[in-house]
Amino acid sequence: MRAEIHPEYEQTTITCACGEVIHTRSTKKNIRVEICSKCHPFFTGEKKFVDSAGRIERFKQRYGKGRK
Repeated sequence: MRAEIHPEYEQTTITCACGEVIHTRSTKKNIRVEICSKCHPFFTGEKKFVDSAGRIERFKQRYGKGRK
């Protein structure tokens, strides 16, 4: 490997919106995520809607109440 072209690989903390904290190593520091393996419906077996950036509300506004 060539020297001085690779980023630093150091300790970091990944924080989920549910409160889960994972300590690992990465080239980025303090990563924040919306969904982790502790709260993701695929891993938990629970069915729940994961609304990312208000998509469900926008869908309801467009196609919901106004049309019959």
